[in-house]
Amino acid sequence: MAFSLISLIQGLQSVREKAFLKAVRFIISAVIAAFTAIVWTTSVSAQDPAVVNSKTVKVKFENERVRVLEAELPPGTKEQVHSHPAYVIYVQAGGKVRNYAADGKTTEAELKTGEVLYRDPLTHAAENIGNTTMHMILVELKAPASR
Repeated sequence: MAFSLISLIQGLQSVREKAFLKAVRFIISAVIAAFTAIVWTTSVSAQDPAVVNSKTVKVKFENERVRVLEAELPPGTKEQVHSHPAYVIYVQAGGKVRNYAADGKTTEAELKTGEVLYRDPLTHAAENIGNTTMHMILVELKAPASR
């Protein structure tokens, strides 16, 4: 009788331990899920280039139709991922740039001083892979004014 009572107590302890481990796993999973959601929503809402790249991108003008940004990228500088609506770039001082698209595609280009480029909306990061500071004016286009 004493042997089966000891077995019963050990069995109950095993059940409690399993329940405890299950609860700990659940709590850890919930914390990881919450952390992931916070990081994801922060990164999604923080894709404004003037916010995530505040050392290299400054807002120079903004109204209901356009936003004008000034960007200076010293050699070796890699921006954080950010998004633009449709926009126009005026290259004041060119150089060699590597672009990292949101889909994982990487491209390289030479931007020439005085060049004007149009870009459709995109999410990307850019890196100055040349040996001179690049200086650009970006004009982001907003929705047309309603009439």
